[in-house]
Amino acid sequence: MRGILASSIGVTCAAALALPSAPPAAASAGTPVPVADAATRTAGTAEVPADVPGSTRSLPLRPLTHDRASGAVLGLTPRTVPAFSLLGVVWDDPSAALHGRVQVRTRAAGTGEWSGWQDVETHYTEHGADPDTAEAASGQVRGATAPLWVGESDGVEARVLPESGEPEGRPGDVDPVDTGSGEEQSGGEEQSGGEGASGGEGAGETDGVSALPAGLRLDLVDPGEAEPDPGKAEPDPGKAEPDPGEAEPADGAEAPRTGAMTAGAKAASAANSALAPLGATEIPALTAEETREELVTLRGTELTEQQQATPYIGPRPAIVTRHGWGADESLREKKFAYTSKVKAAFVHHTASGNGYSCSQAPSLIRGFYRYHTKSLGWRDIGYNFLVDKCGRIYEGRAGGVAEPVKGAHTLGFNSRTTGIAVIGSYGSKNPPSKAVKAVARLTAWKLGLHGMNPKAKTSLTSAGGNLYAKGKKVKMKVISGHRDGVNTSCPGGKLYKKLSSVRSEAAGYQGR
Repeated sequence: MRGILASSIGVTCAAALALPSAPPAAASAGTPVPVADAATRTAGTAEVPADVPGSTRSLPLRPLTHDRASGAVLGLTPRTVPAFSLLGVVWDDPSAALHGRVQVRTRAAGTGEWSGWQDVETHYTEHGADPDTAEAASGQVRGATAPLWVGESDGVEARVLPESGEPEGRPGDVDPVDTGSGEEQSGGEEQSGGEGASGGEGAGETDGVSALPAGLRLDLVDPGEAEPDPGKAEPDPGKAEPDPGEAEPADGAEAPRTGAMTAGAKAASAANSALAPLGATEIPALTAEETREELVTLRGTELTEQQQATPYIGPRPAIVTRHGWGADESLREKKFAYTSKVKAAFVHHTASGNGYSCSQAPSLIRGFYRYHTKSLGWRDIGYNFLVDKCGRIYEGRAGGVAEPVKGAHTLGFNSRTTGIAVIGSYGSKNPPSKAVKAVARLTAWKLGLHGMNPKAKTSLTSAGGNLYAKGKKVKMKVISGHRDGVNTSCPGGKLYKKLSSVRSEAAGYQGR
C-alpha cells in the first residue's frame, strides 16, 4: 500500500465574505451565518478580506408554522441572501440518514424571478471516505444531501418534508426537477407566522421533527471566480473533439501559468510534472503511440514482459488540471492520499441537476470542492475525475492524474479504485453522448496504466458499507456503477445503462 505522501504547505485563509448591507427587515431574523475557514473558526474574530475567492454560508433550518399543507416541518421562509450558486442541506451526524424530502426554490440574481420548488437528492451518505480511515475519523465529517446547482441567486426558500420511513430496496432514480408553483408563496420575503420564533421551542416541537437528523442547516455556496487564463479561448461545445488517436502532441499544450501560484497550487501541479509543466492548466492529449511510450516511462519497472511487448492502454485524453478549473488549494488537506493501484473505476453522477452550460463547469467543480471540504468536512473533493456534458475531463482529488490517488466516492470501496463523476443528474435523463465517450476514453487510459481490462471483472474487498460488510470479497466489473458497491441509485438509471457500451468502447481504445 502506498503511503500518504507529504506534498506542500497549504495556505490557510478565512473564506467567509462579509454580508452586504442589511436585508429587508422581515428577513433579518434569518440573516445567514458565514461558515468561516479553519483559521476563522479557531480565532473567532478574524477579519475576512474582501477578495477571498468563494464563500460558504450556513442557515439553520427552523420549525415552520405556515407550511402545514405541504407537510413541511422545518425550513426557511423566503429571504434575501448574498449571491450564491450551489446549495445543500447539512447535518451533524454523518451516519444519520434524512428520511424525507428536501425542496428549495431560489431567486435568480439577474432577473429577480423565483423558481418553482426543486427536489434535492437526499441520499448522499453512500459517498465519502471508507470507515475507520483517518479521513472518516477526523471529527470534521458531517452528513449532507447532494449539492444542487441553481445558478447565480440572491434569494432562497427551503422546506423539509419528513417521511415515516424509507421504502425498502434501492433509492429511486429521481432527478432534481421543478415541481411547479402550486404551493408557492407570493415570492415576497418573510411570510407572516413562518418560522417558530425560537427555532425549536414550543411550536417547533411538532410531529416529524424528532425523526430528522440533528443540526439541519442549509449551506449556500459561492464558488468564487477562477484566475483568468490570458489568451485562452472559450471552448466551443458544438465543436467535435479530435479523435484520441489523432491528438496533437504534448508540445502543443498552452503555456503554463506560475506567476501567482501558492505553495499548495505548486504542489498540486507538481504531482503531474511527468505529464505537463508546472502551472499547466491542461494536460494535453497524446496519440496512441505517445501514450504507449509514456506508459513505459511511468510504469516501466512494474510492467511484465508481455505488457511491455503489447501494452493495452487507451490514448491519454486531455485533462483540465486543478489549476485550470481554479482550485483554491488552501481548502484541502496538505498531504496527498494514495492507494496501491487502480483495479476498477466507479462511475457516478453528481446529482446536482442539468441546468448548467459547459462554460460553467469549472464553477460547478469549485462549488463541489468547497461543499465537500467546508460543508462535509472531507480532506478534498471526493471524486478523482469529473466529466461535463460536453465531454471535457477534469482532474479531481489532488495527487496526480496518473497516480493511484485515494478518493472518497464509493463508501467501502475507495481503496484500489478511481471515481469518475459525470456532472449532472441522470436518473430519468439520458447522459450526453460526448460525456459517455469521455468516460470511455478516460477509463481506457487510467485503467490501462495498471494493466486492467475494461471488459473484465476483478476482486475488491469491502471496507464496510450498506451493501457489503467489512472484509467481504466482492467480484466487481472493472468499470462499475456506484450502485454496484453501495445501495444507492447513483449514477442514475440512464447513465448506468450506458456502462456496457463504455466498457466496450474503452476496451476498443485499449486495442483489445
